[in-house]
Amino acid sequence: MTGGILIQQPGNSVVTDLGRTRGPRFGLPVNGALDQYSARAANILAGNLDNDPLVEVTALDFRMKATTDILIAVTGAPLTVTVGGRPATQWEPVSVRAGETVSLRGIHRGLRAYIAVHGSIEAETLLGSVAPDTVVGFGLQLKEGTSLLTRKSVGPVRQPYFDLPLFRLGLERPSMDSNLLVDVTDGPDVAGFGTSGDLLFTSEYTVSGRSNHIGLRLGGELPERTSNGEVLSRGVPVGAVEVPSREELLVLHRGRGVTAGYPVLAVVTSAGLDVLAQARPGDKVRFRKTTVAEATAAHRRSRAQLETLRESVNTVFGLLGIGCRPQWQDLPVAACS
Repeated sequence: MTGGILIQQPGNSVVTDLGRTRGPRFGLPVNGALDQYSARAANILAGNLDNDPLVEVTALDFRMKATTDILIAVTGAPLTVTVGGRPATQWEPVSVRAGETVSLRGIHRGLRAYIAVHGSIEAETLLGSVAPDTVVGFGLQLKEGTSLLTRKSVGPVRQPYFDLPLFRLGLERPSMDSNLLVDVTDGPDVAGFGTSGDLLFTSEYTVSGRSNHIGLRLGGELPERTSNGEVLSRGVPVGAVEVPSREELLVLHRGRGVTAGYPVLAVVTSAGLDVLAQARPGDKVRFRKTTVAEATAAHRRSRAQLETLRESVNTVFGLLGIGCRPQWQDLPVAACS
């Protein structure tokens, strides 16, 4: 059974997923949710696949109305969530009845929130992804009155006794402070900076208001390249820390072009990119050197935590009959005596 949601106050929101992984081979950025951890967690909490389409809300308040019974999960930046005027909990599944309004207000730490709907959302794809791409003009930017079709409807799910919370899945929430610590590995041009490269780890940088999904611009003391060799245009990874001959560092994000010609001093780890995805203009950033092995281990720990969450969600949803028939049974009277 399908359902729908109606956008009442879009703020700054889009429908996205984890990105267009086939894009770079055709010269397109990967794009997708900037905070990949929060996006994955939202989909898992809603009982979806990690890469299912969901809504990314950036900075501004957001409001939508359910036109059928649905189940949602809201993750990402701390904010105030209400459903039908009642307070609701982030980082847990939330039942929404047909006709109720879901409001997200007051993002004051972090920058981006994610709303996943059980069964996910119908949206047009390009190279297998719904992720918006400003270069080719593709994507679904939400507007007031936009109607989204959801692939499933879920009847009201609520704890009947003392109005206790039904879900307490205990997922660890990422810290979102205004002083950010970001791990990086050495970039391909680190040797060309000599001792000046150490400035990256001893200086504090300020996030510029000109930052976007293509890259973050960071003001502060810039390392200077000592090598005089020309840097040719080449493929660059998401997370490349470039040092242009200007006043700001540039950290390439998921909307970056696939080639560039600035020297790359360092590369932000996947966990570090999630931290930078929540950076607000004016936030302070410090960088910490790590190794590829340590970054890989941290990434695996994060994914293992999400896999544990997935197992818990599958168990709870199965018992409640979300997406299938309930697996629990009432105990016979004799068993209770």
